[in-house]
Amino acid sequence: MAKQKLNREKNVLVLQGGGALGAYQAGAYEALSAAGIEPDWVAGISIGAVNAAIIAGNRPEHRRPRLREFWNIVSSRLTLPPIAIDDNSRKLFNETSAAIVASTGAPGFFTPRYPPAVFNLPGTMDAISLYDTYPLKETLLELVDFDILNSSAVQYSIGAVEVDTGNLKYFDSRHDTITPEHIMASGALPPGFPPVEINGKLYWDGGIVSNTPLQYILDGGLPRDDMTIFQIDLFSARGPIPKTLFDVQMREKEIRYSSRTRLNTDYFKVLQSLRRAVRRLDSLVSDEIKAGFDWKLLSSFSCNAAITLVHLIHRRAAYSTQSNDYEFSRYTINEHWQAGRADVESTLGSDAWKNREPPKDGVLVLDCTKQLQPPAMENADENRRRP
Repeated sequence: MAKQKLNREKNVLVLQGGGALGAYQAGAYEALSAAGIEPDWVAGISIGAVNAAIIAGNRPEHRRPRLREFWNIVSSRLTLPPIAIDDNSRKLFNETSAAIVASTGAPGFFTPRYPPAVFNLPGTMDAISLYDTYPLKETLLELVDFDILNSSAVQYSIGAVEVDTGNLKYFDSRHDTITPEHIMASGALPPGFPPVEINGKLYWDGGIVSNTPLQYILDGGLPRDDMTIFQIDLFSARGPIPKTLFDVQMREKEIRYSSRTRLNTDYFKVLQSLRRAVRRLDSLVSDEIKAGFDWKLLSSFSCNAAITLVHLIHRRAAYSTQSNDYEFSRYTINEHWQAGRADVESTLGSDAWKNREPPKDGVLVLDCTKQLQPPAMENADENRRRP
């Protein structure tokens, strides 16, 4: 069986934004939970904030059923499978599904504005967004127990952007009372969705500034605990050179929202090694040096925590299109779910995970699915049968 924890490390889930691709995170959580790995801290942006709320806002035995219920609701507009599953047929199916969502909305999530925004009075919410997200509030109230979310031992953190300042702000259950509005604010991506008012300020989707809350996890509070961080991303910074304008749209979106996870991880490895070095030197330097400003400054940033960072990054299939983040067909949602589950199972079954030890330099990065190709659909019949 895979090791779940080393010593008393925290399990942390970091969930990136990405709309319909968020079903990948739900499948990843399902596999982690099945392996006995439950989070002590969940943090998310946009759809990651929604998945995180369902996890943190339910008892462990209810989390997976509630996630499945959410993804079944939002994918209920188109439940029929594609007629064929070759790449060209799937592209047509996906684009048709996305067009249906763009024109009619996603059940339990958002609905088009009538009349459209251009016909509404300037300065109103109706005039600055294409869709109304009131269905999401109703869904959150149904699937998330906010008493549990705000009192649970599981810490919950989400990011949103202040519209007037452009600053990224994090709301955290340790010091904020989280409401449906906080979650909706984290996912209020313009111009599709309207900003959400919280304490007199308007907020948009946190992904405008940073599509992952990883930096908040890594920077928040020193000294930190030993942690295993499962970074579950929906966009990959790596991808093929575009061949068409549609490919350009997809590639630009991937680069913009990927948050450059591996680059940031490399930076953090160096920083954490320096922090641990300062901590080790503390017993070797003289009291005179310790009394100086420079050493006090350095020691304030010291940290001896051992961090394992597990990368799980969604890999788009050959038939994916630029609309994959708002393609909510049941068939595709199930694909994303299965892919997340398979990637976690592959990671937990790897020797790198099973044999891991506390990292001597402070940070161990596991990227066990890095070289894998997008999952083939040899299990297409199973997907057709899923609820």
